[in-house]
Parts: sequence; C-alpha cells; structure tokens
Amino acid sequence: MSEPKRIYELLLDACSSAALVDELMIGLVWTLCRNSANGTGLAMSPGIPTRTLPWPGTLQGKPIVDLAAWILHWDPYQATVGMAAINSCLNSRPLPDSVPIVHEEGERANLAVFDYFLPQLLGKNVAIIGHYPGIERYRHLMQLCVLELQPSGDDLPAAAAEFMLPNADWVFLTASSIPNKTFPRLAELAANATTVLMGPTVPWLPQLHEFGIDYLAGIEVIDADALYHTSAQGGGVRLFEHGLRYRIAELTPAANMQWLKRQIADCAEEKRQLSQEMEAWYAGGSGKRFPNYAQLERVNTRLSRLDSSYKPLWDRYGANAAAK
Repeated sequence: MSEPKRIYELLLDACSSAALVDELMIGLVWTLCRNSANGTGLAMSPGIPTRTLPWPGTLQGKPIVDLAAWILHWDPYQATVGMAAINSCLNSRPLPDSVPIVHEEGERANLAVFDYFLPQLLGKNVAIIGHYPGIERYRHLMQLCVLELQPSGDDLPAAAAEFMLPNADWVFLTASSIPNKTFPRLAELAANATTVLMGPTVPWLPQLHEFGIDYLAGIEVIDADALYHTSAQGGGVRLFEHGLRYRIAELTPAANMQWLKRQIADCAEEKRQLSQEMEAWYAGGSGKRFPNYAQLERVNTRLSRLDSSYKPLWDRYGANAAAK
C-alpha cells in the first residue's frame, strides 16, 4: 500500500495544466469547476452551511493549479474546490478504456454502478461507504452494510469501517473520501476486498491501483452546460439525467500499463513543446525568466512520477501485459 500522501501528490501532478478557472460554482450537492482548457470537474459539496467564506467572487481567472493545491487543505470547502479543479484537468484528457453504463429513462441512474456489478454481489458481504439514495433496494440480495459520516436509518457510523471493511467481499468507496482525507485509511482497510471507487468525484487516475482499487466507476461529461445548470439548481441524483453518465474502468495490469503509456507519451510531448518554447524565449535575448518555467517544472515532476508508476508494472508483468 502506498503512503497516504502519495495520492495527493499524484492528484496535484495530474493538474499540471496552464489552464485558468473559467467558472467555479458551489452548489447544494455538487461543486463544479470549468477551466479554460474545456475541462469540467465535479466534487461533492461539503453540505455544511456557511456565510463566511473569504474568497467568493475572486477565483475566476486564477491558474487552475492554484485551486488544485487546495486539495491539501483540511477546510472542507477548500478541499472540495481543489478536488473539482483537479477533476476539471483530468476530464479534459482522453478517458481510459472503459464501459459506459447506459440506463433506461426513469431508472435510478445514480444506482447504475450497483446494477452493473449486481450479478457478482449476490449473497456477498458488501460494504458501501456513503449513502446512495435508494440503496435499500439491494438489502435482500446481499449482506449489505452502509457506512456514513452522518448516518440515518440502518446506516452505520463512519467508525464502523475499522470493523466491517476487513471482512467485506466487496467495498464500494465514495470518491468524496479523497478530499475529506479518509481515503488512505479506508483503502487500507479494504485491502482484502474487491474495491470500487465510485461517484462523480472520481479522478481518472491510473495509479489508483497502487492503493488497492480494482475498478473506477467515474463519470463522463456528456453536456457540460446541462451539467452546470443542474448542479447550480440543487441537482443531486438528477445529474445522471442531465449532462453525464457513469463509466467503469477495470484497473488490470495490462489496462494500467496502456493507460500510463498514453499519459507518459502525452506528458513527454508537452515537455518537448515547452522546452522548445523555452529555448526560443532565451534565444530571443529578453533577459527575463521563461514565463512558463513553473509549468515546465510541474510537467517534469508529473513525467517522473508516471515513469515511477509504470516501472513496477513493467518489472512484474513485462512486455506481454504491455502489448495487450
């Protein structure tokens, strides 16, 4: 299992973009960030009313990396904004090979992930971190426990994770655990289970396999405008009817190697372009520092960490897996 801080280092690496913040909206249920690279990212809003945030009205036009850095903060609003900013960067890149979940009109689309895995869950010990509206429909089909920071009904409190997750066959882990900093411990507790990281907050990050995640159940933005307006108007589960759909990516060694190779190639090309721009800048004799030097450093760091994630896979699985 990787060190807890590594997930946050990887997330910041993934947001090495020079993009700016176009829009930042903190909705009743979802926080949404749009950036100038045409990326839209979501994170679940804290759900803690406040009237004293110090920065409303000041974030538009700021570098997306400045907001991404907020993922390290303990303040729930800053961490949520940071997560949405990071996802806006990740969602502006090609998605991994994944299966779209198509739901019929009128179905509870927010439960589509559970329906997708249902044949494998029947009769199993299943733990779900986070209460999904309507999840009660599955209780008679499996040994189900739902853990929630603010439990209601038959939910168990968050502290029950220490007792329930080590014995679970399957764990469905809300990606909101990343900004609230519970992810590293929950992933560690779920090490013996088949683990699905799920929800609109999911970052499309191949290195999540290093934390024992077997599947990513994240979202594909279909209509960014519809998604924005639905979120702004208090949309919760209705997001899945207006602007996005779930996709499932299995984090097998072969899939991860292909995904990482593609990201390494894209990152290396970005480094090459920035290096050429820097050479041209200094050749011009301006005497000033290359204005995109910080971005080049971020790209170098990201490339190094991508390589460090790829090498153990290559060492263990070799060329056969990489060729699949």
